[in-house]
Amino acid sequence: MPETIKNISRAPFRRVVQDLSENKGANILRYGWGKPDVISLGQGEGCAPTPDFIADACAQAMRDGKTHYGPVLGQPALRKEISDYYKRIFDLDLPSNRIFITASGTTAMHLALTSILDAGDEAVAVTPIWKNLLGAVEVAEAHTVQVAIDYIEDENRWLLDLDRVFDACTEKTKAILIVTPSNPTGWYMCENHMKRLIDFTRERGIWIVSDEVYNRAVYGKPRAPSFLDVAEDDDLLLVINSFSKSWAMTGWRLGWLVGPAFAEDVIRDIALYDNMGPPTFTQFGGIQAVKEGEDFIQEQMDQWQSNIEMLMARLGKNPRVKIARPRSTFYAFFKVDGEEDCIAFTKKLIDEGGVSLTPGCAFGEECKGWIRLCFAVSPEKLSKAIDRIEKVIGA
Repeated sequence: MPETIKNISRAPFRRVVQDLSENKGANILRYGWGKPDVISLGQGEGCAPTPDFIADACAQAMRDGKTHYGPVLGQPALRKEISDYYKRIFDLDLPSNRIFITASGTTAMHLALTSILDAGDEAVAVTPIWKNLLGAVEVAEAHTVQVAIDYIEDENRWLLDLDRVFDACTEKTKAILIVTPSNPTGWYMCENHMKRLIDFTRERGIWIVSDEVYNRAVYGKPRAPSFLDVAEDDDLLLVINSFSKSWAMTGWRLGWLVGPAFAEDVIRDIALYDNMGPPTFTQFGGIQAVKEGEDFIQEQMDQWQSNIEMLMARLGKNPRVKIARPRSTFYAFFKVDGEEDCIAFTKKLIDEGGVSLTPGCAFGEECKGWIRLCFAVSPEKLSKAIDRIEKVIGA
């Protein structure tokens, strides 16, 4: 910080921005980037490039002059295509005026939370949870109450005690935040629990903000349950989704938000002052993704399933490792006996093993000691990374 700023009593930035909590996962990523020959499995994306049929549609849109301002909530053709997608894959009737196209799932989440949280409000967050959700609550000057999913060691699985979520709600609670399927545990909420939760929030006027970015990344099923399956059209529900994971479009920054029809004008007004809407030409790639992407999704799922088998055959049989077989997503969330400080341990893995993973404490207060590994990579890269992990912890 410049000396002139240090010496003034009133800092030039908002206090809430200056006091944002540390993003420990991002810090470890940066730590790994500064080291030579490090295999990074710390970021949430795969190795596959965006398929040609998607990229070609975007390139054609640019050649056709689709490079001007577009509607703030997205191209009508893409909103309609996503509506058709929900009918085809989810058997849900969602009109286009409930679907808001955004410049990334992250933007969808910010629009959702900005629209409902006032300073001093509380948001109950089911953890482990993506740090960006917690950070967005901080930026809104609201407070987060964390309720952790439990790791049931005897059954080697993750389980949410829904009554603890209910007990955490107070008169200040404005929203309940859930990532289902869960980044990083691979747990996802069952439909019965969704019904119980939405009944609870209806009675109290509490919003549900559900990040469902990984709802197509479920093993043995075409998709995960969605809150949209159990919601009424006018429920206080905002569902976040993205093109990033299932269609290998992380760099495109294209997502969407589903909400009640009465939210359309509010979300539009906020987006107008945020970024005036998503880039025009990328949306034509999005149209082709949802139209033609099913074979590509299945190819990715087959690869990730094979990688799970490798992980469970190696780390899953290591006597020092606690790891539940992922039911969804492309993450393994594990713990190594004797390594309770996940920050120190992830640095050790980088320094001694040359592999970068994400510390569990980045996902919530009760996740200390846990580590996230992204296995959406080639089998060769994953095998080499496991070799390096085993070098540090023992085979």
